[in-house]
Amino acid sequence: MKYIPTIGLEIHAELKTRTKMFCDSANNPDEERPNVNICPVCMAHPGTLPVINKKAVEHVIRVGKAVLGTIADYTEFDRKNYFYPDIPKGYQISQYKYPIVSGGTLSGVQITRVHLEEDTATSQHDKGDYSLIDYNRAGVPLMELVTEPVIHDAETAVKFAKELQLLLRYLGASEANMEKGEMRVEANISVAPEGSDSFGIKVEVKNLNSFRVVAKAIEYEVARQTKVLERGEKLVQETRGWDEAKQSTFSQRMKESSHDYRYFPDPDLPKLRLSEIAEFQNISLPELPTEKRERYAHDYGIKSEDIESFITDEALGAFFEGVATALKDRALVVLASNYTTSDLLGMRANGADIFTHLAPASFSALIQMVASGEISSRGAKDILKILVEKGGDPREIAAHEGLFQKSDAGELKAIAEKIIAENEKVVAEYKAGKTASLQFLVGQGMRASRGSANPEMLRKTFIELLSA
Repeated sequence: MKYIPTIGLEIHAELKTRTKMFCDSANNPDEERPNVNICPVCMAHPGTLPVINKKAVEHVIRVGKAVLGTIADYTEFDRKNYFYPDIPKGYQISQYKYPIVSGGTLSGVQITRVHLEEDTATSQHDKGDYSLIDYNRAGVPLMELVTEPVIHDAETAVKFAKELQLLLRYLGASEANMEKGEMRVEANISVAPEGSDSFGIKVEVKNLNSFRVVAKAIEYEVARQTKVLERGEKLVQETRGWDEAKQSTFSQRMKESSHDYRYFPDPDLPKLRLSEIAEFQNISLPELPTEKRERYAHDYGIKSEDIESFITDEALGAFFEGVATALKDRALVVLASNYTTSDLLGMRANGADIFTHLAPASFSALIQMVASGEISSRGAKDILKILVEKGGDPREIAAHEGLFQKSDAGELKAIAEKIIAENEKVVAEYKAGKTASLQFLVGQGMRASRGSANPEMLRKTFIELLSA
């Protein structure tokens, strides 16, 4: 029997605000000192009252607009009751019945809702037979996005999570850095026989902190559940975690239902009529990743892989935009894109700082020199290395380094004659019919000229000399 997996995602992202969700304590994810960004409100001292962070609400509205969701007219905050050391109040302020955003789609996946709540504290269990709690994170604005159960494989789930991270960064709503815990993914996974009317028993895998782990956890859980059903056993609705060392999920607790949390409207917070709040009426959006992809493909005609490099790396994208604006010509822009995603990114992968000295104008000039045949591809790489390390004018560098392509017939003939004299065996092989030997000779000629010879003219020169 074939089993079909069904996956829904719940993704939490800490929002980029100056202060926490309901108080004036600093929202600083880089703070390393424990328990310094706290106050009586986020520590739940008796008699304190929360105040809604307007910027956090605006961020969620912007996300809702970007995914084409429905922005609520009426919304309210609720108390989600449960007891754990990382919840100082004994409840979490969240949203249940009236979220800020309903519906929408992203990366082809339908969205159920996007709502706003406060984050929990951070627990540490690695100090011995006791635990430590850092309340710096308690009360930080937390956006939760819930998808419909319409995903059927790990690849689609990861693609959606990556696109959401990218969107949050473009909107300036969150850095969504998974290594820092600013974005956490929870996957609700079930399997059921093909053709079944139900999704099967849902298992939630909590706090997945990297895209690799999201994929691994989903793949493992689908396989585990399938094996349980194939043995004729029953699955239980539960919450599981991911064990990185064992590369497997493990049971944490039986899954709670909504009634277990005893939701009720928070009596200390006002109900919100978003349509009556002036600041929320004219919220604009920047160019979104999907729009930028379409523009790059239409205006520049560059490869989809190159487009993704420019979309996901905003600094690289801004640099490329400057180059494209300077070049204007579509063919030149494509050539610039190739050099950027191959040579420039290759240098950065080896530790080079590619933006300190290299300006879009000098890079554009270099591309024009390559396209006009003034310098060879090899010469362009040498000039680009100098531009990245020191900056400068590509024409002056080419002149100083002797990298302008030599097209003078006399100079090329002298180079070819020297190479032929030094490689008698290869010459004999070529004359005996081994045509690949010609490429070796041309390569030696290019090396002798330090890449400055016009390769096509040099090739013709070799052929003429060897045919004589």
